[in-house]
Amino acid sequence: MTPWGGRFRVPLYLRIWLAVVLAVAVLTIAFGWLWRINAAQAPAPAREIIVRNEAGDILGQTMTRPIREPGQPTEYQVTLNDGSTLVLQFARRPRGPAEALAPRPWWVRAPGGLLWILGIVALAVAVGTYPIIRRLTQRLDDLRRGVERWGEGDLSVRIKESGSDELAFLAQRFNHAAQRIETLIESHKSLLANASHELRSPLARIRMGLELMEPEGSAAFRQEIRRNIAELDQLVDEILLASRLDAKESDIGTVESVDLTGLSAEECARAGAELLPGQDGQPLIVRGVAKLLRRAIRNLLENARRYSNGPVTVELAREGDKAVVRVRDRGPGVPPAERERIFDPFYRLAGASERHGGVGLGLALVRSITRRHHGTVQCDDQEGGGACFTLRIPSHQM
Repeated sequence: MTPWGGRFRVPLYLRIWLAVVLAVAVLTIAFGWLWRINAAQAPAPAREIIVRNEAGDILGQTMTRPIREPGQPTEYQVTLNDGSTLVLQFARRPRGPAEALAPRPWWVRAPGGLLWILGIVALAVAVGTYPIIRRLTQRLDDLRRGVERWGEGDLSVRIKESGSDELAFLAQRFNHAAQRIETLIESHKSLLANASHELRSPLARIRMGLELMEPEGSAAFRQEIRRNIAELDQLVDEILLASRLDAKESDIGTVESVDLTGLSAEECARAGAELLPGQDGQPLIVRGVAKLLRRAIRNLLENARRYSNGPVTVELAREGDKAVVRVRDRGPGVPPAERERIFDPFYRLAGASERHGGVGLGLALVRSITRRHHGTVQCDDQEGGGACFTLRIPSHQM
């Protein structure tokens, strides 16, 4: 089976080249034909012929056109003053010695010499345009092969970006789209793999609890089962939310003006954290989905409370056109090499899952929510130990 489907097709570069050659050939034939018709039909220009005698008297004078016959001298007919007709013949100018020794080219001597000259010009155009057209269309072939390989499942294929024209822009956009799709698919694969692993742990604990449960069932076992079921429910809820945030066309809620100051105050009261409002005392207003922004701040507070050995504080500030929320804790901090990876789904620091619980999606959801609101989130060190998570979102002035 051919790459274009089950039938033979002429490559694009050959079609463009043949179109150029055909156009040159048609122009050559048309130009030669018109030239010959014009040469055959156009009369020679009239000339004034004056006949004088030895005394300088004018015997005859007229405006006449030359009479030309193939192979014969050029003739002019002059009517004299006495009414008689005088025929003047001009023999062809003999060629000089150099001209006699240097024969004319065969395409000039051959019948239709002009057509031969035009044909040579057409051939030169055909030979000269082939490499140019082939070079232009080579990138189209590269793009076609790349799209075919990508369509066959090789998501790592990329197109070489060369030049600064429309084809280079198309290759750049294809590479960008391919990279995004590959990243999305890899993220979903990782999400499914980690979700299946995370679901096994609470299910195994529930199964063991049921097997060890006494006939009446102790309160401790029942409490453990409730905790495992709540963990499963939280995991499923966060997986579904992460999937909706990854799909840009999905409906994530109503976008409205949200007061980050009031929202942060409510979450701090719920988590027992200290709130430090901005120095200007003005509320921080942003455009977004209130429930998602609340979820982001809540996840940061729960993460800080999980790891902190001291108080957790939330600072609010306005920096230029950004509303800034900083969540500080007094925990062990995050190593510099891990500060980007902690925002990946299901990634935990070494030993964190055993000591502190959690399902590993909280910070990943914070980053997804922040990106949906055209903001950023990052993790930095804090003076005196601990970590500082900084969330920046474009502010909205009322």
